[in-house]
Amino acid sequence: MKMSYRRQEGWRTWLGVVICGAGAVALLVQIWNGIHSHPLIERAFLAGSVAALATALGTLPLLFSQQLSARMYDALFGFGAGVMLAASVFSLVIPGLNAVRQAQVLGGSAWAASGVVGASILLGALALLVLDRFLPHEHFIKGREGGAAEKLRRTWLFVFAIALHNLPEGLAIGVGYAANEGVRADALTMGIAIQDVPEGLVVALALLAAGYRRRFAVMLGVVSGLVEPVGAAVGAAVVGYSAAMLPWGLGFAAGAMLFVISHEIIPESHRKGHEVYATIGLMMGFVLMMVLDTALA
Repeated sequence: MKMSYRRQEGWRTWLGVVICGAGAVALLVQIWNGIHSHPLIERAFLAGSVAALATALGTLPLLFSQQLSARMYDALFGFGAGVMLAASVFSLVIPGLNAVRQAQVLGGSAWAASGVVGASILLGALALLVLDRFLPHEHFIKGREGGAAEKLRRTWLFVFAIALHNLPEGLAIGVGYAANEGVRADALTMGIAIQDVPEGLVVALALLAAGYRRRFAVMLGVVSGLVEPVGAAVGAAVVGYSAAMLPWGLGFAAGAMLFVISHEIIPESHRKGHEVYATIGLMMGFVLMMVLDTALA
């Protein structure tokens, strides 16, 4: 009787995820049809799709390999944090400061630049903090958070947590292309895609460790990346609407990413006693993204 109930629950979960994935794909198709006439938003959407594809590729080794060691797991988390940290600094904050000066916002002084970008960074972090407090979700280690989390199945709590994690990356890509930075925006996309590969694997492994079947963990990891092209299109559309929004958008995306790094990735990578390996991964990821950004730009 218990086995039959578990099978029914398993099929319901699978059906729910399939419906969710189909809905996400349908939404992406509708968005694509709507943005096809806007080249800037179209480029951002395609770049976000590359990042989503990288997330999907990262999950595939789980189908053919065994569980990674906890040490490697934390090193990959640290690597992703390093890439995102460097992307925040070199691809978002610094261009945001330059945008304030070039647009002569509030006179374009150094104080004006630091004030605008600093305020927008805090707004981005605040937005993620509000979502973190009120959107029900579950961390792989810290457990359940957010409003009414006990009323939802763990699967959806994980999905919401992953979406919270990926949304700032998509926004950053969209804002980067709205800045018309060209090569710099491509470097930002490349850096995020690079860290999305191990991130996709880590997400799938965490789902597997949480008790989900291997194929289900892979499929959920693939679906988790679909929020990035949506976020990229939204970021490009909002910032592209007004040039004055550019420094605010760059700082907002940076603040959101910094919040995820500090609130999610680094704590997760330090909870199992592998701080040294996580830190080494962070340093390597930071340097790699710095080289990509500065050398290509």
